Amino acid sequence: MDTKRIVSALCYFSIMFAGILFPLVAYFASEDLEVKHHAKKALLSHLIPLIPLPLILLSIYFEITRGAGEFPVMMFSSAMLMVVLSLIVLIWNLVKGIKVLNTKSDF
Repeated sequence: MDTKRIVSALCYFSIMFAGILFPLVAYFASEDLEVKHHAKKALLSHLIPLIPLPLILLSIYFEITRGAGEFPVMMFSSAMLMVVLSLIVLIWNLVKGIKVLNTKSDF
């Protein structure tokens, strides 16, 4: 197996063990353009589930200042969005990593 394909696939698979760290290190440590391409795509995909985080923090702030009483719809829906996005990104990264291992070259 080609080393650059393994490193590229590990950038996608790292969502299960190293998150943002491995694609970031692979991007800066590698001189191969194909590895850099996959590391950048993997890093951006690892960041997608963090999009609803400001909504969750804002809703927690409103819950603390407003006090308890009503069901926290905004916090619950933001958290559910984060879970759904995380599952979608996990599946996408696994598929993309397997695809990188099975192809000869993406370019």
